[in-house]
Amino acid sequence: MRLDKFLKVSRVIKRRTVANEACDNAHVSVNGRPAKASYDVKVGDVLEITFGQRTLKIRVICVQEHVTKAGATELYEVVE
Repeated sequence: MRLDKFLKVSRVIKRRTVANEACDNAHVSVNGRPAKASYDVKVGDVLEITFGQRTLKIRVICVQEHVTKAGATELYEVVE
């Protein structure tokens, strides 16, 4: 699954266009490297998303195309 779509499906970022812009502006890195929106997300990848002064670091547990709102947080775990 594409990185921008994963960020939307997991509800880390609300809209796919916003996720795409975040990737284009180097606010998202995968395994320590800046990633493009077209990056293919795999289980075990560590994503770092920068929101202004705050950084969110998550590990991908599961990749699914469709998920309910309640099940969205089961796609990843927060890493400190």
